[in-house]
Amino acid sequence: MVARRPLTTSALAVGVGICLAFAPALPATAAPPPGPPPASLSAGAFADGNYVVTLAQDPIAGYDGSLPGIPRLKSAGGHLDLTQSTTRRYRDLLLSAQAEVADVVGAVPQQRYTVALNGFSAHLTGAQAKELAGTTGVVSVAPDVTRHLTGTSTGVERRTRPLGATTTLATNAPARTTADYLGLTGQGGVWDRLGGVAQAGRGVVVADLDTGLWPEHPSVAGSDLPTRAPADDPHGAYRSGSAIRVDKADGGTYTGVCETGQGWTADDCSTKVVGARSFNDGFLDAHDLSAQEFDSARDSDGHGTHTATTAVGDNGVPATVQGDSYGKVTGIAPAAALAVYKVCWTSDEGDNGCQTSDLVAAIDQAVADNVDVINYSIGSDPSPDPADPVETAFLVAASAGIFVSASAGNSGPGASTVDHQSPWVTTVAAATSVLREGTVVLGDGTKLVGARLQQKPLASAPLVLGSAVKIRRAPADDADKCLDGSLDPARAKGKIVVCERAITARVAKSAEVARAGGVGMILYNPTPNSLEPDTHSVPTVHLDTAAGERVVAYVRGTRNPTASFQAGNTTGTATPTPQISAFSSRGPALVDDGDVLKPDVTAPGSGIIAGYSPVAAENGEDLFAPESGTSMSAPHVTGLAALYLAAHPEFTPMMVKSALMTTARDLVGADGGPVQDVLSAGAGFVDPARMLSPGLVYDSTPVDWLRWLEGSGVETGTGLEAVDPSDLNQASIAVGDLVGTRTVTRSVTAVTGGFYYAQAAVPGFDVSVQPSVLNLQPGQTGRFRVTFTRTTAPADQWTTGSLTWTGGDRLTVRSPVALKALTLGGVPADLTAPASRSGSVSATVLPGTTGSLDLTTTGLVAGTTRSGRVGVGAVREFPVTIPEGATFTRFDLVGQVGSDVDLYLYTDGGTLVAQSATTAADERIDGFTEPGRYVLQVSGYTGADGAPDAGYALTSYVLGAGGGQGRFRVTPDPLPLVQGRPTTLTASWKGLDPAKRYLGTITYGQTPLRTVVAVG
Repeated sequence: MVARRPLTTSALAVGVGICLAFAPALPATAAPPPGPPPASLSAGAFADGNYVVTLAQDPIAGYDGSLPGIPRLKSAGGHLDLTQSTTRRYRDLLLSAQAEVADVVGAVPQQRYTVALNGFSAHLTGAQAKELAGTTGVVSVAPDVTRHLTGTSTGVERRTRPLGATTTLATNAPARTTADYLGLTGQGGVWDRLGGVAQAGRGVVVADLDTGLWPEHPSVAGSDLPTRAPADDPHGAYRSGSAIRVDKADGGTYTGVCETGQGWTADDCSTKVVGARSFNDGFLDAHDLSAQEFDSARDSDGHGTHTATTAVGDNGVPATVQGDSYGKVTGIAPAAALAVYKVCWTSDEGDNGCQTSDLVAAIDQAVADNVDVINYSIGSDPSPDPADPVETAFLVAASAGIFVSASAGNSGPGASTVDHQSPWVTTVAAATSVLREGTVVLGDGTKLVGARLQQKPLASAPLVLGSAVKIRRAPADDADKCLDGSLDPARAKGKIVVCERAITARVAKSAEVARAGGVGMILYNPTPNSLEPDTHSVPTVHLDTAAGERVVAYVRGTRNPTASFQAGNTTGTATPTPQISAFSSRGPALVDDGDVLKPDVTAPGSGIIAGYSPVAAENGEDLFAPESGTSMSAPHVTGLAALYLAAHPEFTPMMVKSALMTTARDLVGADGGPVQDVLSAGAGFVDPARMLSPGLVYDSTPVDWLRWLEGSGVETGTGLEAVDPSDLNQASIAVGDLVGTRTVTRSVTAVTGGFYYAQAAVPGFDVSVQPSVLNLQPGQTGRFRVTFTRTTAPADQWTTGSLTWTGGDRLTVRSPVALKALTLGGVPADLTAPASRSGSVSATVLPGTTGSLDLTTTGLVAGTTRSGRVGVGAVREFPVTIPEGATFTRFDLVGQVGSDVDLYLYTDGGTLVAQSATTAADERIDGFTEPGRYVLQVSGYTGADGAPDAGYALTSYVLGAGGGQGRFRVTPDPLPLVQGRPTTLTASWKGLDPAKRYLGTITYGQTPLRTVVAVG
C-alpha cells in the first residue's frame, strides 16, 4: 500500500520537484500522536518491513531558487554541480528535514535521497509506517517491494541456459543485426548521416540500471582513461582525481566514479565504461546474495550486459553462441559512453530482483552524475499510481533533461497490462525484427517454419509426441509438456519429440529430451504466443499454434511419422516483420482510465543477440546470447535517443520522444498487411531513417506534468490549474471517457518550417482539426484543436486511428489516436438522501449514444449497525457473511470526531482481503462480493484529544442476495437516450423506517456503470 498525502510544490521557473513551498526555515513536523502504538495486526496494510518515505520539499534537481540565499541549483541547460556550496547547503537542509521526520517515529534512515527524490528508506514497524503516513510534510510511505527484470518471465521472455548443452554445431553465415534492420549501417545509413560510426552517440552518457556489466566484454572495450581532457577528442572521457568526467555534447559535464568491489577494479573503467556503481542496501535487507553473485558492478546474470551492449555496444564485434557465429553485432549508439548502475541482484533463495529503495538511490545518483539517457528494463505490477517513488524520481530526471526509456512489460497479450504509464517516460513495446528460423519437414513433405537459433540440418528421424515416450508413472499431460523426468530414455532415444510450451522454461524441455536420448525437439505453442530462438540442448524448431497442431495431427494420423530439420526458412514464404511480440504488454493504460496512451512506441525485442556474462552461460564461455522481452526493446530506444541527443543536444526528452513516435511506421500482421494496433504498439515501430527529420515535435514541460497530476487526482499544492489528462501536450491522443463529442488541444513546434496540412481518421467518428493548416517557421509553435464526434463507433469499446500533419519534402507527422465512446457520461457514483419514509433523489446524465438503456435496481437494504468504543492499540472484531449472489457490499465506519479508527476485512482464516486505513476518523470498504465468511476488524489508532479509546459506529450492507425494501424504483425505465442531450433519472422509495439507514444500487444496461443510493 502507498499512503499518500496531498502533493505540494513551490513556484516553478525551470525544473520541478513534487514539493512543498517552504520559508527559509523548513517546517516543523507534527508531534507523534499520543497513546501506545497499535498492535501489529491492527497496522494492517502497513506491515513491518522496509519502506521508501517521500517528503514534500523539492529535491535538488527540482529546486527553483525560492529560498533566500539559495539560488537555483541547475544551470539554464538543466546541469547540476553538486560541489557548489549552495547545493551542499540545500542538501544539508533536506537531510536535516529527513532526520526530523524520521525522529517522529524513532526511525533510522538507511538510504538518503536528495537529488531526484527527497526522502529516505528505512525499516519500519507497521505502526511507524502508519504514523509517518499521517505526518506533516510526508508525501508517501511506500513498501520497499521487489521489482523484476522485463526479460525474465519464466519460459516466455527470458531463456534459461540448458543443462548439459555441449553440442558443437556448424557455423552459420553472418546474419543481419538489428542495427542493419533499423537502417543504421552502411552507406547512406543513419550512422553515415551522423558523421560515421565514430560519431554515433559521441558526447552522450547512457546510464544502464540493471544487473551490472561484464567489463572485459569486447562490446564495451575502451582505452585507458587519460588524466586530462584529450585535446583531439572534445567529448572523450578522462580522469579528474577520483572522478571520471565526460564533457558532453549538450555543454554539461558528466561526473561519475568507478567503484571497486568484488571482481571490479579501477582498471575496469575506460573511455567506454565511464562509471560503475552498485546499489543493494535494500536488497540485502531482505536477501542474501547468491554464491555466484558479485558484490560490485560486475554482472553475474547476463541481463545487464545484454541491455548495455544492445544500447551502446562497440561497432562490429564478432558474436558466437555455443560455437555458432552470428556475424558482427553493434550497439545502436556505438560511440556513446556507458555508466553502469547495478540495481538488480540474484539471491540464494531464488527471489532475484531489484528493490525500490535501491532503484530510487540509483536514479538519484544518475541525475547527480549528469547522465543523458537512462535505460530501465525493469518492471513492476501495472500500476495507475503516478506518484510511485520510481516514477516520481523519473519525473525529476526528465525535468533535468534526461531521456528515460522503460520497458512496457512482458504480460501480454492481455489488455491493460502495460507498465510505466507516466507521460514523462518513453515506454517501449517489443516486436520481431531479425528472424532466426528453421524449417520442419514432415515425412509427407509438409514444410513448417518456426524459430530456431542453431542452424545445423537434422536428418530424418522418427517423430513422437511426448506422451508416447513417457515413463510409466508420469501423467500423459506432463510428458506432452516434456516436464523434467517425464520421458523414458528407452522409448525416446533416437527420436524427435514434440513438446508443448507450458509450465517449465522452453530450454528445460529440450534438456529433458536430451536426457532421454532424443535427437531433436519440435516445441509448439498450444495457445497463441511468441516464437523464440533459444540455445537448446538438442536441435529444436519452435512452431506456432497452427503449425504445431498440424504436426500433432500428422503424428496421430501416420503409421511411422518422421521429420527432419532444414536450416533457415525453406518454405518459399517469408515471415513478415515487424510483428508485435505476443508477450509484449498492452494498453489501454490504467492511469486516468486510458487518457494516456501507452506504450509509446515499439522496437526490436524478440531473439536479440547481444553481449552476455559468461558466468551465466552454462558452458562458462559464451559472451553473447539471444534474449527476448521488452527488456530488449527498451535499450534499442535508449540507443536511438543517444544518437538523437548527440545530433540535437538542444532537444528536450519529450521532443526526442515525439520525434520517435511521429516518424514510426506500421507493424504488420501474419499476412504481411499493415497493422495499426496503437493499444499494443503505440505510435508504431521505430524508424531511425526518418526520426532525425520529424518536421514537427510535441513538447511538454514539468509544469505541464504537474497540471496533468492535478487532473489525475493528485493534489500538487501548486495552485496550478488542472489539465484534463487527454489534453497533456504529447504526440498521441487518448480519450477513455468520450461522451458524444470531445475536443482536445495540442501544440507543435516546427523543426522544419513550412505549410503543414492535417488529416485525421478514426472509424466511427467525425474528426475536425482547427486550424487544419499550419504555416510555421523553424522554432515557431502552433496550437490546434481536434474535435471527435461519435457517429457509428461501438459504445464502451476502444476505437483507434491517427492524426497526420503533412508538410513539404514528403514530411509526415503521425500521431496515434485511441478513443472510447461511452454509452452514458456523468453517471454519479453515489446519490444520498436524508432518512425518510418516502422520498426521491434525481441525477442528470449525458447520453453518448441514441436509443434506450434498461435500468436495474437492487435493494434498498437496511444496514446492520454496531456501535461501541475501541481502545487505542486494540481491535474489535465482528463476523460477516457474504452469500452467493451478492452484487454489492459496503462497510461504513464512522469514528468519533478527532480520532483515528481503521477498518479491515479478513477471511475467517485470517487473510487480509480489504482495508481502509487512512488518517481520518471515517473509513469505508466498498464492493467486495466474494462469497464466504469474514471478519470485520475495527482498529483503534488514536483517540480524540488523547483519549485512551474512541467511539465508532460500523454499518454493514450486503445487496443482491435477497429482496429489497421500500418499493425502490428508478424512472424512466428504460432510459431514453439522445446523444449529447442531457436526461434526468429519478430514484424513489416508499415505506422505509426513518430510524434506519438503507443502501441500494442502480446499474445501466450492460455497461459497468453503477450508482449507489444511500438513504439515511
